[in-house]
Amino acid sequence: MREPAIENNNHNISSPPQALLERLKDYGQEDAFAFWDQLSPDQQHFLVQEIESLDLPRIDRMIRCSFQSHGLPAAAIEPVPESFVSTVEDRKLEDRERWWKMGLKAISDGKLAVLLLSGGQGTRLGSSDPKGCFNIGLPSGKSLFQLQAERILCLQRLAVQSINEGSANIVPIHWYIMTSPFTDETTRKFFEYHKYFGLEADQVTFFSQGTIPCVSKDGRFVMETPYRVAKAPDGNGGVYSALKYSRLLEDMSMRGVKYLDCYGVDNALVRVGDPTFLGYFIDKGVASAAKVVRKAYPQEKVGVFVRRGKGGPVTVVEYSELDQSLASEINQGTGRLRYCWSNVCLHMFTLEFLNQVANGLEKDSIYHLAEKKIPSIHGQTVGYKLEQFIFDAFPYAPSTALFEVLREEEFAPVKNANGSNFDTPDSARLLVLRLHTRWVVAAGGFLTHSVPLYSTGVEVSPHVSYAGENLEAICRGRTFHAPCEITF
Repeated sequence: MREPAIENNNHNISSPPQALLERLKDYGQEDAFAFWDQLSPDQQHFLVQEIESLDLPRIDRMIRCSFQSHGLPAAAIEPVPESFVSTVEDRKLEDRERWWKMGLKAISDGKLAVLLLSGGQGTRLGSSDPKGCFNIGLPSGKSLFQLQAERILCLQRLAVQSINEGSANIVPIHWYIMTSPFTDETTRKFFEYHKYFGLEADQVTFFSQGTIPCVSKDGRFVMETPYRVAKAPDGNGGVYSALKYSRLLEDMSMRGVKYLDCYGVDNALVRVGDPTFLGYFIDKGVASAAKVVRKAYPQEKVGVFVRRGKGGPVTVVEYSELDQSLASEINQGTGRLRYCWSNVCLHMFTLEFLNQVANGLEKDSIYHLAEKKIPSIHGQTVGYKLEQFIFDAFPYAPSTALFEVLREEEFAPVKNANGSNFDTPDSARLLVLRLHTRWVVAAGGFLTHSVPLYSTGVEVSPHVSYAGENLEAICRGRTFHAPCEITF
């Protein structure tokens, strides 16, 4: 929509459309027209279009339900039962191999799609570009988007090879990428410029999450300008309503998709579409699953999986909501934290469950109220942004399983600029280089390095290996000088 020019025009040009004003009054939002007399015709037209584009009954339901639930005492929490978790130490080699084969079979049958949550900008990284465009400084110079795309390409090849049929065709893994109004155009252009990193253009679908008006403490719309409502993205949990309203759940069904692997963009070690996790998920027969890492220490700023209420559903409690005494509790049997399973935004869902979640969240209309300073016509106004989170789905699940992974193998978050204490591009790069160095050494390779090995390493291209497999032929007996990228 074209931004109207600002003009000084203090006389009444016309009255607001009466029917629209009455609708706003029905929902207590008539203040949106408070500055009507001071607006130019262009600005008045812009404001009318803005208000008409809002689904007022739906937004009113969101505001009312969210305010009613805000501050209500939550049900008591319990640790997740041990039987819900597949731990690294209890996992047998034969189970891992069986799950890997099951996962590759499902991929070769076209039953898996992957869903990337990519609505955020790299603001904290010092960039206005989408986070996925960020280059963390690996020897290859690849962006996070490219690393993920090449892992998908590698998976497709592994799936074909697992069938043992020389004439088998590659079944593309469809990649759904959720952007936001702030990242959508730039993301699309980045993919087009890089020719989709080797993927077929028609196996990538972009869609944008929604925005919701910001509201004051009394539930009224905050006006960013006299003719524009302040809005904010609806959180990464907005993916469920976005999938529903863009009819992409039907699109997945038509493609034969049964399972959806869902993850966040800012993890440099993410195993996109992990066959072992997929096989485990299928084997357990659950509706939802999540990869988890052990919480490093009681005060670590990560959400943890809990059981809400006696025998209640598995869900996530944010670190800010977890009482410090509970956060520090020790399981006397294991000597570990009682609440230790960290949420790292690596999830698996059945398509059937996603349909249920989208309808359930829409019906309940409960959003988290994030108190923020919101730019407004009155300066910085303290109000609320309404958000849902990806983990809001879990309470709706009839069954959930947790799958422990090692953070040094699968979790390298890129959240803060270099120079911060944690989760920086530098720390993520080192995690990648160190893991890949262990792969190369395990495959019989050797390294030379002119700086200490703890601050360098090698990068294995996803074109060569997905998770350290099939490296012997390339690495055995060879010496690599770190840092470098190992390609075909």
